[in-house]
Amino acid sequence: MHHRHTSRVTAAALAAVAATLSLTVCQTASATAARTAPTPKAPAATVAAAATPRAAHATGSTEAARSALAHATSRSTPACTAKALEASAYQAAVRPRGTGTGAAVVQFTNVSSAACVLRGHPTVAGAGNGSPQRSVPLKVTPKGTAATVRLAPHGKAWLKLTFVQVQGEADGYCVSGATPSVFPTLVVGLPGAGKHQVALDDGLFAECDNKVTATAVSAVKPA
Repeated sequence: MHHRHTSRVTAAALAAVAATLSLTVCQTASATAARTAPTPKAPAATVAAAATPRAAHATGSTEAARSALAHATSRSTPACTAKALEASAYQAAVRPRGTGTGAAVVQFTNVSSAACVLRGHPTVAGAGNGSPQRSVPLKVTPKGTAATVRLAPHGKAWLKLTFVQVQGEADGYCVSGATPSVFPTLVVGLPGAGKHQVALDDGLFAECDNKVTATAVSAVKPA
Protein backbone atom coordinates (compact mmCIF):
# COMPACT_ATOMS: atom_id res chain seq x y z
CA MET A 1 0.00 0.00 0.00
CA HIS A 2 2.74 2.40 0.94
CA HIS A 3 4.73 1.32 -2.14
CA ARG A 4 1.80 2.13 -4.48
CA HIS A 5 1.35 5.59 -2.96
CA THR A 6 5.06 6.34 -3.35
CA SER A 7 4.96 5.23 -6.99
CA ARG A 8 2.01 7.53 -7.70
CA VAL A 9 3.78 10.50 -6.09
CA THR A 10 6.96 9.80 -8.02
CA ALA A 11 5.09 9.51 -11.32
CA ALA A 12 3.27 12.80 -10.67
CA ALA A 13 6.52 14.56 -9.84
CA LEU A 14 8.17 13.27 -13.01
CA ALA A 15 5.22 14.44 -15.09
CA ALA A 16 5.44 17.93 -13.58
CA VAL A 17 9.17 18.10 -14.28
CA ALA A 18 8.62 16.99 -17.87
CA ALA A 19 5.94 19.63 -18.39
CA THR A 20 8.21 22.33 -16.99
CA LEU A 21 11.07 21.29 -19.29
CA SER A 22 8.76 21.24 -22.30
CA LEU A 23 7.50 24.77 -21.52
CA THR A 24 11.06 26.06 -21.10
CA VAL A 25 12.12 24.59 -24.45
CA CYS A 26 9.14 26.18 -26.21
CA GLN A 27 9.83 29.60 -24.70
CA THR A 28 13.53 29.41 -25.63
CA ALA A 29 12.69 28.44 -29.20
CA SER A 30 10.18 31.29 -29.51
CA ALA A 31 12.69 33.86 -28.21
CA THR A 32 15.37 32.57 -30.58
CA ALA A 33 13.00 32.78 -33.54
CA ALA A 34 12.01 36.32 -32.61
CA ARG A 35 15.65 37.42 -32.44
CA THR A 36 16.62 35.85 -35.76
CA ALA A 37 13.54 36.90 -37.75
CA PRO A 38 14.38 39.67 -40.32
CA THR A 39 13.01 43.15 -39.67
CA PRO A 40 10.49 44.12 -42.40
CA LYS A 41 11.61 47.01 -44.63
CA ALA A 42 9.43 49.89 -45.75
CA PRO A 43 8.35 49.66 -49.41
CA ALA A 44 10.44 51.68 -51.87
CA ALA A 45 7.35 53.65 -52.88
CA THR A 46 6.91 54.85 -49.31
CA VAL A 47 10.54 56.03 -49.18
CA ALA A 48 10.19 57.82 -52.49
CA ALA A 49 6.97 59.45 -51.37
CA ALA A 50 8.62 60.65 -48.19
CA ALA A 51 11.64 61.99 -50.10
CA THR A 52 9.57 64.01 -52.58
CA PRO A 53 8.13 66.50 -50.03
CA ARG A 54 11.63 67.01 -48.64
CA ALA A 55 12.95 67.87 -52.12
CA ALA A 56 10.07 70.25 -52.73
CA HIS A 57 10.66 71.86 -49.37
CA ALA A 58 14.38 72.28 -50.17
CA THR A 59 13.57 73.91 -53.54
CA GLY A 60 11.08 76.24 -51.90
CA SER A 61 13.62 77.18 -49.26
CA THR A 62 16.21 78.01 -51.96
CA GLU A 63 13.80 80.27 -53.84
CA ALA A 64 12.78 81.97 -50.61
CA ALA A 65 16.44 82.57 -49.76
CA ARG A 66 17.08 84.16 -53.17
CA SER A 67 14.04 86.38 -52.82
CA ALA A 68 15.11 87.42 -49.34
CA LEU A 69 18.63 88.20 -50.59
CA ALA A 70 17.31 90.37 -53.43
CA HIS A 71 14.98 92.15 -51.01
CA ALA A 72 17.82 92.74 -48.55
CA THR A 73 20.05 94.08 -51.34
CA SER A 74 17.41 96.55 -52.52
CA ARG A 75 16.81 97.73 -48.96
CA SER A 76 20.49 98.17 -48.13
CA THR A 77 21.36 99.91 -51.44
CA PRO A 78 19.50 103.13 -52.31
CA ALA A 79 17.66 103.66 -55.57
CA CYS A 80 19.58 105.49 -58.28
CA THR A 81 18.71 109.16 -58.49
CA ALA A 82 18.30 110.98 -61.78
CA LYS A 83 21.62 112.76 -61.21
CA ALA A 84 23.39 109.45 -60.64
CA LEU A 85 22.49 108.19 -64.11
CA GLU A 86 23.65 109.02 -67.60
CA ALA A 87 21.33 107.75 -70.35
CA SER A 88 22.07 107.07 -74.02
CA ALA A 89 20.36 105.16 -76.84
CA TYR A 90 21.17 103.31 -80.06
CA GLN A 91 19.20 101.35 -82.64
CA ALA A 92 18.80 97.68 -81.68
CA ALA A 93 20.31 95.01 -83.92
CA VAL A 94 17.16 92.87 -83.61
CA ARG A 95 14.13 94.88 -84.70
CA PRO A 96 10.95 94.59 -86.78
CA ARG A 97 11.31 94.86 -90.54
CA GLY A 98 10.60 98.28 -91.98
CA THR A 99 12.15 101.68 -92.56
CA GLY A 100 11.62 103.32 -89.16
CA THR A 101 13.62 102.91 -85.97
CA GLY A 102 12.00 99.57 -85.20
CA ALA A 103 13.67 99.09 -81.83
CA ALA A 104 16.16 100.92 -79.62
CA VAL A 105 18.30 100.01 -76.63
CA VAL A 106 18.52 102.56 -73.83
CA GLN A 107 21.64 102.33 -71.66
CA PHE A 108 21.94 103.71 -68.13
CA THR A 109 25.36 104.29 -66.57
CA ASN A 110 25.93 104.99 -62.88
CA VAL A 111 28.10 108.11 -62.92
CA SER A 112 28.02 108.58 -59.14
CA SER A 113 30.62 107.37 -56.64
CA ALA A 114 28.24 104.99 -54.83
CA ALA A 115 26.29 101.88 -55.74
CA CYS A 116 22.57 102.20 -56.40
CA VAL A 117 19.72 100.06 -57.69
CA LEU A 118 17.25 100.22 -60.58
CA ARG A 119 14.04 98.27 -61.04
CA GLY A 120 10.96 98.26 -63.22
CA HIS A 121 9.55 99.07 -66.64
CA PRO A 122 9.91 102.56 -68.12
CA THR A 123 7.54 105.29 -69.14
CA VAL A 124 8.23 106.62 -72.64
CA ALA A 125 7.33 109.86 -74.36
CA GLY A 126 8.44 111.45 -77.60
CA ALA A 127 9.87 114.91 -77.00
CA GLY A 128 8.08 117.22 -79.44
CA ASN A 129 10.67 119.35 -81.27
CA GLY A 130 13.21 117.91 -78.85
CA SER A 131 11.52 119.59 -75.88
CA PRO A 132 10.44 117.47 -72.86
CA GLN A 133 7.79 120.10 -72.08
CA ARG A 134 6.08 119.26 -75.38
CA SER A 135 6.36 115.50 -75.05
CA VAL A 136 3.87 113.03 -76.50
CA PRO A 137 3.29 110.03 -74.19
CA LEU A 138 3.61 106.63 -75.84
CA LYS A 139 1.43 103.75 -74.72
CA VAL A 140 3.83 101.26 -73.11
CA THR A 141 3.22 97.51 -73.12
CA PRO A 142 5.51 95.98 -70.45
CA LYS A 143 7.43 92.86 -71.43
CA GLY A 144 9.03 90.41 -68.99
CA THR A 145 9.37 90.45 -65.22
CA ALA A 146 11.08 93.26 -63.35
CA ALA A 147 14.10 92.45 -61.17
CA THR A 148 16.33 94.63 -59.02
CA VAL A 149 19.57 95.61 -60.77
CA ARG A 150 22.48 96.79 -58.62
CA LEU A 151 24.82 99.25 -60.31
CA ALA A 152 28.29 99.76 -58.92
CA PRO A 153 29.98 103.05 -59.83
CA HIS A 154 30.37 103.07 -63.67
CA GLY A 155 28.08 100.03 -63.85
CA LYS A 156 25.55 99.77 -66.67
CA ALA A 157 21.99 98.55 -67.16
CA TRP A 158 19.77 98.37 -70.24
CA LEU A 159 16.22 98.19 -71.48
CA LYS A 160 14.81 97.67 -74.95
CA LEU A 161 12.06 99.62 -76.68
CA THR A 162 10.31 98.00 -79.66
CA PHE A 163 8.15 100.35 -81.72
CA VAL A 164 5.40 99.81 -84.28
CA GLN A 165 7.52 99.94 -87.41
CA VAL A 166 7.22 102.47 -90.23
CA GLN A 167 6.88 100.99 -93.72
CA GLY A 168 7.83 102.29 -97.16
CA GLU A 169 10.29 104.87 -98.42
CA ALA A 170 10.50 108.66 -98.06
CA ASP A 171 8.10 109.73 -95.30
CA GLY A 172 6.81 106.17 -95.03
CA TYR A 173 3.41 105.02 -93.84
CA CYS A 174 1.79 103.12 -90.98
CA VAL A 175 -0.07 99.87 -91.56
CA SER A 176 -2.84 101.24 -89.32
CA GLY A 177 -3.32 104.20 -91.65
CA ALA A 178 -1.93 106.70 -89.14
CA THR A 179 0.81 109.17 -90.00
CA PRO A 180 4.30 108.17 -88.78
CA SER A 181 5.73 110.18 -85.88
CA VAL A 182 9.33 111.35 -85.77
CA PHE A 183 11.03 112.50 -82.55
CA PRO A 184 14.57 113.85 -82.17
CA THR A 185 14.61 112.58 -78.58
CA LEU A 186 12.63 110.43 -76.16
CA VAL A 187 11.96 111.00 -72.48
CA VAL A 188 12.43 107.70 -70.66
CA GLY A 189 11.42 107.43 -67.01
CA LEU A 190 12.26 104.73 -64.47
CA PRO A 191 10.47 104.14 -61.14
CA GLY A 192 12.25 106.17 -58.46
CA ALA A 193 15.09 107.13 -60.82
CA GLY A 194 13.71 110.17 -62.61
CA LYS A 195 13.19 110.92 -66.31
CA HIS A 196 15.96 111.01 -68.87
CA GLN A 197 16.04 112.63 -72.31
CA VAL A 198 17.87 110.47 -74.83
CA ALA A 199 18.72 110.77 -78.51
CA LEU A 200 19.80 108.02 -80.87
CA ASP A 201 23.50 107.93 -81.58
CA ASP A 202 22.51 108.07 -85.27
CA GLY A 203 19.23 109.34 -86.69
CA LEU A 204 15.78 110.07 -85.25
CA PHE A 205 13.11 108.01 -83.53
CA ALA A 206 10.52 107.15 -86.21
CA GLU A 207 7.50 105.09 -85.17
CA CYS A 208 3.81 104.42 -85.74
CA ASP A 209 0.72 104.60 -83.54
CA ASN A 210 2.59 106.04 -80.52
CA LYS A 211 2.90 102.55 -79.04
CA VAL A 212 5.98 100.81 -77.68
CA THR A 213 6.79 97.47 -76.05
CA ALA A 214 9.36 97.89 -73.27
CA THR A 215 11.42 95.41 -71.29
CA ALA A 216 12.24 96.04 -67.65
CA VAL A 217 15.66 97.46 -66.90
CA SER A 218 18.18 94.61 -66.83
CA ALA A 219 21.82 93.82 -66.12
CA VAL A 220 21.90 91.88 -69.41
CA LYS A 221 22.40 93.87 -72.61
CA PRO A 222 19.61 93.11 -75.12
CA ALA A 223 20.25 92.51 -78.80
